Amino acid sequence: MSVRVERDKETGVAVVTLDRPEKHNAITLDMARELGSVWRGFRYEDEVRAIVVTGAGGRAFCTGIDRSAEVPQPSSPYTIDDPLIAIGPKANDLWKPVVAAVEGMACGGAFYLLGEAEFLIAGESATFFDPHTAYGMVSAFETVHMAQRMPYGEIARMALMGTAERVSARRAYETGLVSEVTEPGRALEAAREAAAVIASYPTEAVQGTVRALWSTKEASRAQALAHAPHLVALGNLPADRQAELFTSRRTGFRTR
Repeated sequence: MSVRVERDKETGVAVVTLDRPEKHNAITLDMARELGSVWRGFRYEDEVRAIVVTGAGGRAFCTGIDRSAEVPQPSSPYTIDDPLIAIGPKANDLWKPVVAAVEGMACGGAFYLLGEAEFLIAGESATFFDPHTAYGMVSAFETVHMAQRMPYGEIARMALMGTAERVSARRAYETGLVSEVTEPGRALEAAREAAAVIASYPTEAVQGTVRALWSTKEASRAQALAHAPHLVALGNLPADRQAELFTSRRTGFRTR
């Protein structure tokens, strides 16, 4: 397994680390299952009152699902099997606050996790992008998650520009995706500090506040996510064609 969990009993903060730095912390099927188990387990750990999620190595927070993962799909055009659909805390009914600490790249399937965090703290060298359209894939689940925390024009541009552009930490801060930008390498430290403050408050009040915040957008988010499987099934190119586009992908990009 490549998900590491550290617990600080003194502060009440747990740190969940995606630990495949040699693969940019891309998520395997085993990691996806483990993440779900970790979030569900925290519901029963009263000593854990706030959580930080991050990626190991500094080069990437996460680059989505590992492209070598084989995910068999049902033949019905009305459903898909998405192994990342339950990798986030809210999908696992966890209402303890989660702070994301982002260094390096965060793209594609990483948005399932970032979209279910309360707020993001990023190192100055962090970048955000969504490669789906460049590889003939519909960005549906990812854009729904991120549209809850970015202006429409910003998430639309990021999704449609694919691999040609990356959003800098500064631009992400300006548009509200990121709540704080730190010096490179300090995002985790800042996230721990913020989480420790939150964990010092009565957890019943904190969890109730998280639940209240999520209730403001839950209905529209659930409705949008219900459309996502059909859009993916209809719009994705066949896997072999996606692979061709991936191997011939462009290497240049603009950071804004």
